[in-house]
This record gives sequence, structure tokens and C-alpha cells, in this order.
Amino acid sequence: MFPEDIAPHIIPDPSGNLRYRCLGCEAEHSIEKLLYTCPDCGKVLLIEDGDFDRLKEIPGPVWRRIFDYRRMLKVPAMKGIYRYHEFIGPVLPLSSIVYLGEGHTPVVEANGLLQKKAGIRFFYKNDGQNPSASFKDRGMASAFSYINFLVNTGKVSDVLAICASTGDTSAAAALYAAYLKPHIKSAVLLPHKKVTPQQLSQPLGSGAAVFEIPGVFDDCMKVVEALADGYNVALLNSKNAWRILGQESYSYEIAQDFDYDMAGKVIVAPIGNAGNITAIMSGFLKFLEAGVIDSLPKIVGVQSEHANPVFQYYRETDPQKRRFQPVTVRPSVAQAAMIGNPVSMPRVIHLVDRYNAAAGRDRVFFVEVSEQAIMDWELTANHNGHIACTHGGESLAGLVAAMAAGRVSADETAIVDSTAHALKFAGFQDMYFTDSFPPEFGITPDPAIANTPELVRPDDLEAVPAPGAPLEGEAFDRFVNRTAEEIARRLNLKRL
Repeated sequence: MFPEDIAPHIIPDPSGNLRYRCLGCEAEHSIEKLLYTCPDCGKVLLIEDGDFDRLKEIPGPVWRRIFDYRRMLKVPAMKGIYRYHEFIGPVLPLSSIVYLGEGHTPVVEANGLLQKKAGIRFFYKNDGQNPSASFKDRGMASAFSYINFLVNTGKVSDVLAICASTGDTSAAAALYAAYLKPHIKSAVLLPHKKVTPQQLSQPLGSGAAVFEIPGVFDDCMKVVEALADGYNVALLNSKNAWRILGQESYSYEIAQDFDYDMAGKVIVAPIGNAGNITAIMSGFLKFLEAGVIDSLPKIVGVQSEHANPVFQYYRETDPQKRRFQPVTVRPSVAQAAMIGNPVSMPRVIHLVDRYNAAAGRDRVFFVEVSEQAIMDWELTANHNGHIACTHGGESLAGLVAAMAAGRVSADETAIVDSTAHALKFAGFQDMYFTDSFPPEFGITPDPAIANTPELVRPDDLEAVPAPGAPLEGEAFDRFVNRTAEEIARRLNLKRL
């Protein structure tokens, strides 16, 4: 069925030599148990494959054919992010991999009107079409597959998975934990009244223990870190390096969807806790090193003016003068990115340097955008056939800002990240349409974008239908005809 030269590689066996590496003291630690920070110095970790060179023994063009042929497989473990098993979790047997439908989300080209308005050819990658409706499922599939492996091999039991969240992380963690019951249970900490009702309903619906904490995400994160340091729990935030591995699949999918040609491509993503942009850089670097791709795309990280610590850090052009300072966040419609002290900031600094060095020039850039621009571009995108969330609006606003700053040119092609489903943040759309944003957001609806329903009830109708009280006969016919006439008048329709 498969060509002889790639047939032995289609179904992978466990391989590799994964280990934690500290970005502070550079110590290496075994993956035999879950670690979130370095036991020696307390800094964040990345997972590296000490036997990565074995992957270079297979030429890049052959890897491309392997991944392309794996599209034909019906093996559940290979349907999602583990199509790229050797690059994500090579030590895992397929029997431990958890697949709930994550990964391989659609890349949809913007229509002509939207591309003309933005001034560039671009595509949306709709990560809201993951199982829990956000990109966080990529990292959770990786983290929970590894926890499942530890359970299956008797290394851990009765795991309590815990995370802090602005909404999407908790939904994903609760979903995957629920699938692995009874061996794994979940608890999530959310900032009180800072999560949309849609997002709050998800971990509740998955049966997680949900705790609301005063403050913002950064405060919840400190509580979760204290729990992880002092109690026997599995931390599922992006401090967990297995999460980063899973989110690298975003890069691999883009490369495959564009026939592995990254020349002239630009990836635009919101930053938030900085785990996603970390994974995007890491993924492309791995594919470049293995020869799967020949060049690195530009990467543009976007932050709102209301939560912009990474932008502020890179605003200083002299690397020697850069000093990271957390910021106090203000209310943002990009709610999941409303983080003033990103856990993965050390990873960002490390990987930006590596990425630019590998490219031989600056290829990673950072921009900030206004809350107004986020909402205007989100709704403009959705008026043109997309399902962008507010973070998708943030990304598109960031692409336009990067073009204005000369970071991106009109002859390039952009892939814009919409991290979650639009329905998760529908409340902000309603606030825009009804002009009910609190002043601190600084958002004024554009009448050309705002949209509200119109009641159609012709004044000359004596009777109209109601629940439990339908009309019949001549009265119903009159209602139908007069209502149709009134709608036709408002739409300026012409009779046949």
C-alpha cells in the first residue's frame, strides 16, 4: 500500500531520548516524573530530544512524504497532532496517546474584500474547531498522553490535574481529564467574573472542580504554583513543558498545508501566556533542522495595549538594555491574553534568539494594538465569512499594524491565528452591537459594523401569532403577506 522506502516509518515505534532542560542553569533532568520548573534553580523548562540527530538520517523530502501518507491512516492515535509523532512525543507508545479530535484545523483563505481591506493575501487558521473550541487542546493532548503513559506504566496513580485559566485552558484540561476517568480528575482556578459564561460552562459541564479566585489570571497562577510546589498535583498550565510540545503541531500543520514552502510566509499569533508563540517558534526550528522545510517564516506576536509586557520588552532595540517588567493588565476583549506576567517569557527570549540566529536575520517581531482595533477587525472578519474570536481579531489587527510598521510587506502571505471559537466570546460582540462597553475598554462601535435585530410587526395588523396562540385562515394569510411585504420594503426588494 505504501512505497517501500517509507513503509517502515508510517507507523512509528517509541524512540528518542527526551529530557527536561532548564533555561536558567541549563541542567538536564529525567522525564520519569512530571517537572514544571528546574529543581536546582526554579527556572522554566523545555523538553529536548537528546537523540534528535537520528531524525536527520531521514532526508527532509522523505519526511514530507511520510507525513503526507499518514493522512491516509485510520489509526486514531495518528489522526491528530501525533501525525508528527517523532517531533512531538517520540517516547510514547501509540497505545498511550489520547485523541479527542484535536489538530488539523482548517486554514481558510480570506475573501477578496477582506484581503483588499487588510492589504495582503492571508488565511485564517481556525483553531476554534478543536474539541473544546480552542488551540489549548493541542497542548492538552500532549500533556495528558504523557500522564496516561505514566498511569499505564504504573509510575503514577490517582492524578489530580490542576490549572489556572482565563477560560480556554480550563475547558481543555477538564475535557481531557474527564476522558481519562477514573484515573485522572481535574480542578481549575478562574479569576472571579473574568471568564465568559460560555467558557465557565465548559469545565463545569466536564465535571471539574471549579474555583473562582479574586483578582486576575496572574493571581490564579500564583495559587496554582503554590499547590504544585506543595501538593501531589499535575500542573496543566503552559509551565508544563509537555504542553509546549503539543502546541508545536500548529507549525507542522501550517508547513504541511502549504506544501512545506515557508518562503514569503508570515505567522501571526496573540501572545497571552506566551506558550503558543514559544511552541510556534520551536516547531518551525525543528522542521528546519530536520530539513522538512528550507526556510523560516516570519512570526509576528501581538498584544493588546491593555496587556503588553512582551511588546514592551522588545520595544527596546538594544538587547543589552532589555529588562523584562510585568505589567498591570487592564480589561481586554482579548480576555485569554489578558496576562501581565507570562510564564513562558524566558522561553520566548531563548527561542527568539535561536530563531533569528537560524534565519540569519530578524524574523520574529512584536506589535501592540488597541482594543478598538481588536473588535473592529474581529467583526470585519466575521462579516466576511469567518468565525474569528476576539483573539483572531487581535491577530488580524496585529497583521495590519505590522504592515504599517514595515515588518510585513504586501507581497507576503500571512497565516493568522484565531485561537478559539467566536461563540466563546459572543458577549463582547453583543456589547459592541448594543454600545454597552464599560469606559475602561475604550471601544466605540462603528455604525457600519454594529448589527442589531429589527422587529417586524406591521402596524395595520390586528392579530399576530404567539406561542400557544397560533393564527389560522384569513388572519394568518394576512399576517404572512403583510410581514413579507414589510421585509421586502426594508430590504428594497423588487417584485418578480
